[in-house]
Amino acid sequence: MNKRYQDLKVAEGIYIPPVTTNYPEDEPYVGLYQPVYDRDFPAVDANYPYFDDSFHNRWRMFWSYAFILRPLGWMLRLKYGLRWQIEGEKGWRRSSCGVRRWLRQFDLSRGAITVANHCYRHDCASVLTSIHASHHTRIPMFAPNFRTKDQLFLCRVGGIPIPAAEEGLSAMKAFNSAFDQYNERGYWFHIFPEAKRWDWYKPLRPFQKGAFTMAYKYNKPILPFAITYRPRTGIFRWFGPANEPLTQVIIGKPIYPDTTQPRAVETERLRELTHETICRLAGITNNTWPAKPDKE
Repeated sequence: MNKRYQDLKVAEGIYIPPVTTNYPEDEPYVGLYQPVYDRDFPAVDANYPYFDDSFHNRWRMFWSYAFILRPLGWMLRLKYGLRWQIEGEKGWRRSSCGVRRWLRQFDLSRGAITVANHCYRHDCASVLTSIHASHHTRIPMFAPNFRTKDQLFLCRVGGIPIPAAEEGLSAMKAFNSAFDQYNERGYWFHIFPEAKRWDWYKPLRPFQKGAFTMAYKYNKPILPFAITYRPRTGIFRWFGPANEPLTQVIIGKPIYPDTTQPRAVETERLRELTHETICRLAGITNNTWPAKPDKE
């Protein structure tokens, strides 16, 4: 048995899907999903249009959220029994409207950075649907994925490809400048700090620091999400394979950065606290990965 599962402990009643994948035990950022790169996409270099706040693009994004993301949310309710819960509540919600009302009590005037575990193909849609996210959302993403069959979805939910290191500092400068401008306009950001997707994995892997550096830089709160599982039972057996669990999203309270502290210190505090919070939301009482990777 995978050693990360041997010492894993969860609260009573928390479901752990059967381990059917040979998950790495010491390399948390190994890519387990091998996509087919068969789509054309512009070069992600210094000339790529990372920032596009034109009327045409905003209009296109608005309708994309209405006719791609919203219907996908309903499909996930059928295939994965998707439902949501706010931290501290006992009942489950099938509608995201109440979640948006709940969020109004917090100061999110500058937007927020939603953070979740990266655990199945449609986890991004699960998070965005749960808070009824608007088209003013941007998501830094692994650039090669824009050349897969998911290209349309990634572009239409606000995906921004991250330039590879070999593209040089000018490309990364253009990428960072784009997010500076999106931040000025109050956009929300979504980040998976585990970086790579591991389907149906229960332990929470170490977090890369990008989301927390961004939270400090932009003085944006982190909004933590835990995607958890339950057995596929009842009518849901008709809509998905028996070996794929049903999913649910648990939403925690915002975590605000303290910009009076030194950046390095506060970035680490945000990383540790967010990791600890998502473990708690997921019902993990003894996680087997640290919050910070051995190597950055």
